[in-house]
Amino acid sequence: MINQLSWKVGGQQGEGIESTGEIFSIALNRLGYYLYGYRHFSSRIKGGHTNNKIRVSTTQVRSISDDLDILVAFDQETIDLNYKELHGKGVILADAKFSPKKPEDTQAAMYPVPFTDIATELGTSLMKNMVAIGATTAVLDLDILVFEEVVREIFGRKGDQVVAKNMEAIKAGYDFMNEQLAGVRTMELGKADGKKRLFMIGNDAIALGALAGGCRFMAAYPITPASEIMEYLIKKLPPLGGTVIQTEDEIAAATMAIGANYAGVRAITASAGPGLSLKMEAIGLAGITETPIVIVDTQRGGPSTGLPTKQEQSDLMQMIYGTHGEIPKIVLAPSTVQEAFYDTAEALNLAEEYQCPVIVLSDLQLSLGKQTVEPLDFSKVEIRRGKLVTSEIPENDNKGYFKRYEVTEDGVSPRVIPGMKNGIHHVTGVEHDETGKPSESAANRIAQMDKRFRKIKNIRFNTPVHTYAPHKEADLLIVGFNSTRGAIEEAIGRLEADGHKVNHAHIRLIHPFPADEMLPLMRSAKRVMVVENNATGQLANIMKMNVGHAEKMYNLLKYDGNPFLPNEIYTKSKELF
Repeated sequence: MINQLSWKVGGQQGEGIESTGEIFSIALNRLGYYLYGYRHFSSRIKGGHTNNKIRVSTTQVRSISDDLDILVAFDQETIDLNYKELHGKGVILADAKFSPKKPEDTQAAMYPVPFTDIATELGTSLMKNMVAIGATTAVLDLDILVFEEVVREIFGRKGDQVVAKNMEAIKAGYDFMNEQLAGVRTMELGKADGKKRLFMIGNDAIALGALAGGCRFMAAYPITPASEIMEYLIKKLPPLGGTVIQTEDEIAAATMAIGANYAGVRAITASAGPGLSLKMEAIGLAGITETPIVIVDTQRGGPSTGLPTKQEQSDLMQMIYGTHGEIPKIVLAPSTVQEAFYDTAEALNLAEEYQCPVIVLSDLQLSLGKQTVEPLDFSKVEIRRGKLVTSEIPENDNKGYFKRYEVTEDGVSPRVIPGMKNGIHHVTGVEHDETGKPSESAANRIAQMDKRFRKIKNIRFNTPVHTYAPHKEADLLIVGFNSTRGAIEEAIGRLEADGHKVNHAHIRLIHPFPADEMLPLMRSAKRVMVVENNATGQLANIMKMNVGHAEKMYNLLKYDGNPFLPNEIYTKSKELF
């Protein structure tokens, strides 16, 4: 009996690989297992190799596994590309139709199973993925009935006959594989706890967090890997009186969101690196007009179109320094699906409290990786609107303009929405005085710049750094951000089992940088290793600028489009002791 299983299905894009993984994982999630899934796919609609690797466990997991227990292959390419992940007792379930060839340098067992032929006999070859699920069920000694509810939900609208046929395909795959195994179970999962948990991608959590945080307008242009945020809100916002507009480009998306926020509606926009480049001038406009806006950046491989469907974390410098001129901004970096929900809701509060752009930084692995999530606590979400004036504004003695950009001690000025009596003021992208009128006065420029930057000197954010620091003096401090957290945590478990003293800091507030939280951790560590998916060590460089200690810092960089595996972090860490 095993407590963890790593399962992968692969084939050509358009063959139903995603739906195969969905049905398999949703069913196991409902049994109470913890899951973590990561999908490798090509940047085209149909064709090209794709696979879905799903980790199933009786305990919480937040990363894909180093190795592989079961590989379900719909073509030879899937075997050739993925078989090296299989451990010695692994299993290949391959469609007999393509006459699968087992590589000579693997000890894994291979079973040709007539996925396509069985499905065709039942009515359509499209059901071959159901046959594959049935074969997997036999290997794991699961009851095929665990899939019936999921199959009914997915295919129920097509009628009972379609549901029955798909269940028949699962049973046929189970029966065929059961005969091949001859009663010998190669793997059997330990019993799950049966608790009900969510199973969702980070993009859905971001969208749900925006809803819970009071967002009622989104403007966006479709782009991988951010599109699911817009697709989710297209369905959910209208019943709440909200609206989603698919704009003609990223510039329009950003400016529409700024306009909505100026009018008093909480609004967001979302994109990936190329889209954020186009939004930069508008982000500068939000900065100088002190208009709240939340921008989601789901990082992917770059530059230009780059690797649009692959993992990377190379937008940090762009997020902090991308605008021309200098404006205050806040950059949050959630590391789990739960944090993606809560941080997005909080981003809307921060945007209004500090009247500046707030960027929620994600990456492809977090945005599209599907994982088990404990039930979300909506009572933790609050709505704070900062210095938004809601009471009657007294008439100015000289009937002058409202001091929308009044120089205040904390740097935050009173804010009004259009149409409020006695609230008239100028709004312009050029430098301006307290009422918004254009001004090129040197003294005014200094006063307004200082005021804007004074706002973010004391950001209130609950957990700027997620820390695991049991050691007062650590042999090694491992630092990361976004989706690398799970792989780092798993590697640290192995390192501590070896007797090493390892602390972990996962940075959630990228900007303004949480120097006060990071400095004690840096000082107490003999060495610091920064783990990030880019080629130039952007997070490490930001740390050097803000907390120093460059002499004890080491980089672990990965920029091949794939997420980190726990063993990669473990192996590199061992070299530093």
